[in-house]
Amino acid sequence: MASDDKKNVMRDIKVDKLILNCCVGESGDRLTRAARVLEQLTGQQPVYSKARYTLRSFGIRRNEKIAVHVTVRGEKALEILERGLKVKEYELLQRNFSETGNFGFGINEHIDLGIKYDPTTGIYGMDFFVCLTRPGARVARRKVRQSRVGFNHKVTKEDAIKWFQDKFEGVVLAKEI
Repeated sequence: MASDDKKNVMRDIKVDKLILNCCVGESGDRLTRAARVLEQLTGQQPVYSKARYTLRSFGIRRNEKIAVHVTVRGEKALEILERGLKVKEYELLQRNFSETGNFGFGINEHIDLGIKYDPTTGIYGMDFFVCLTRPGARVARRKVRQSRVGFNHKVTKEDAIKWFQDKFEGVVLAKEI
C-alpha cells in the first residue's frame, strides 16, 4: 500500500524551539551585558532567571537574578543552531541527547558565533538546548479535546541522533576524547 517514494509527513522531525541560556552567576552589570549579547544574537528580548535558593559558597542569594535565557522558534532557531554547531564542528557526544529526543551543548565564547568582539561587553559562554518534535504534538498541549501523544509518535534518543546525523551530517561520539 505504501511505496518507498511516499513517506509519511507526520513522521518528519522538526525543531520545536531552541533555548539559549547564559548563566553568569551574579546579578548586576555582567548580567545586563550577557542579556545584551543574547539580544544581539537573536533579536529578541531575553528573560531573567532567579536563583532558587541561597548558596553562600557561590555568593548568590535567593531570588537574585543570575542568568538570562531566550527561546527562539522557526527559521531563526535553525540558523542560530547551525552557527552553534559550526563552533562545535558538528560533533556531539552520546550523552548530549536525552531519552525524550532533545539535545543540548555549550560553547565557551559567544564571539565564535560571528558576533564582533566588544571590549566593554566581554566574552560569555552559553548553552544551547534543542527541543525536537513531530507534527501533531500539539494534541498534548491544546485546551479542547486534549489527548496523549502515542508512544510510536514520540521522538526517542535514537530518532534525535539520526535526525542530527542526516540534517547536519553531524558526528555523534560515544565518549569524550
